[in-house]
Amino acid sequence: MQVLLPAGWRVPRFINGVVASGKTVHIAGMIGWDADAVFHSDDFAAQTRQALENIVAVLREAGGRRSTSFA
Repeated sequence: MQVLLPAGWRVPRFINGVVASGKTVHIAGMIGWDADAVFHSDDFAAQTRQALENIVAVLREAGGRRSTSFA
């Protein structure tokens, strides 16, 4: 990974840009219904949990796998 820092810019608290190799996956519009587009609850927490499970499913489909570290 290469951090992108244009000349003259202060070193930021957070990285503004990087160059990386590999696959990029973009996920948008994920909501709290199941694979059949059915809501099983009107509860915010339950729909959030389902939306996160949907994101995991999409990432697995792209070849993602669970990691035990952030390094």
